[in-house]
Amino acid sequence: MATAPSELRTVAGNLCLGSAPDSWGVWFPEDEHQVPYTRFLDELAQAGYTWLELGPYGYLPTDPAVLAEELAVRGLQVSGGTAFGGLHRPEAWDEMLAHVRKVAELTAAAGAHHLVLIPPMYRDEKTGDFTESPELGPRQWARFGRNADRLGKLLLDEYDIRLVLHPHADSHIQTQPEIERLLNESDSRYTNLCLDTGHVAYGGGDNLDLVRRFGARVGYVHIKQMDPAVLAQVADENLSFGEAVKRGVCVSPPDGVPDPAEVVDALSRLDAELFVIVEQDLYPCAPQVPFPIAVRTRQHLAGCGLTGTRRPNNDR
Repeated sequence: MATAPSELRTVAGNLCLGSAPDSWGVWFPEDEHQVPYTRFLDELAQAGYTWLELGPYGYLPTDPAVLAEELAVRGLQVSGGTAFGGLHRPEAWDEMLAHVRKVAELTAAAGAHHLVLIPPMYRDEKTGDFTESPELGPRQWARFGRNADRLGKLLLDEYDIRLVLHPHADSHIQTQPEIERLLNESDSRYTNLCLDTGHVAYGGGDNLDLVRRFGARVGYVHIKQMDPAVLAQVADENLSFGEAVKRGVCVSPPDGVPDPAEVVDALSRLDAELFVIVEQDLYPCAPQVPFPIAVRTRQHLAGCGLTGTRRPNNDR
């Protein structure tokens, strides 16, 4: 069970704030609608952030020496890496593992100790077409949990990196029952949760309930908000996540759900030190859009007590 924070801790003193390429409209290693990585890094630092998640492999430099130089000149540090993989697909294991190893090597070289694994969406990101069934069978669920632990143990043993699974809209880890099933099918030594507050809300889940009941499994956090009006359109019109993003489902605090102040308060009560990475899905967006949003979001979260810049010391 998680315990209340020490009285010596400042407000949300166990939480360390960062951001990610996603908040600059970056979904792909290369895309004509995305800003160059140098602009992202420049604006990230100018907006007042110290920490960043790497984002899609290949967007930032993959040569560790080049990446280190680009970060050092801007005073930036890496919180974790980002990878994509379908753990329920046995035929995709080798290809997925090769991708994850590349991300893990770069993440470790950057001095970070978390890898955020995002499950594939069952609807195409650009067209919204279904590419597979939205439901997993019992054998697929069992395989999902076993493969998550298999991957988590490999990452821990070989790279000193902790695997955190990321719930995502239009994926098999979207609703709260699916998130809970993942946790029940996996081993906390090797597999834990990247609590993405926006995607949990998108799937109809309760972030505060997850933190209260599964706080010991929260190893990393993405903080974002969703517009309830667009969420209603998603349900009424069976929209894909890509279409929902185009309609502005992701919004800046305090305009959406969940309330970031409530999330920060709940996380601050955990007996763990965590990275909390700002994400606001903006793809595609005009180049001038992300920077002022990043500044306003950082300022709002600072008002919620989320201001930490030191590295969390967390082994989950």
